[in-house]
Amino acid sequence: MNIIFGTAVEQLPEHYIILELDTFRMPTSDTTETAYCIVEKVALHEFPLVEAQKKIHSDLIQHYRRQEWQFCEDAIGGLMGKWGSELDTFYTDLLKRVLEHKLNPPAADWDGVRLQK
Repeated sequence: MNIIFGTAVEQLPEHYIILELDTFRMPTSDTTETAYCIVEKVALHEFPLVEAQKKIHSDLIQHYRRQEWQFCEDAIGGLMGKWGSELDTFYTDLLKRVLEHKLNPPAADWDGVRLQK
């Protein structure tokens, strides 16, 4: 899996599978940077499901920002092992954050952006 930041993703051909991962804010700035990945390993039997999996992944990111934790848990459960398991580490990390946010909810003005340390 390759990671791309920012607007570089706009320069890639349409036939690539590109998924948003996370948005970061640097501690000394109000600007944000979004990370994307290019999925490289899709099994032939998964090709008919690619569009549906892309939609679930996109919905996961949106629901995460809205603090809709149950949807996130369900979506992650359904996405684990997909994409040739390339994103399993990301999904595992995101699930840890979701579970932490359930125990310790973020501030009311939280926008889902991660503060880069």
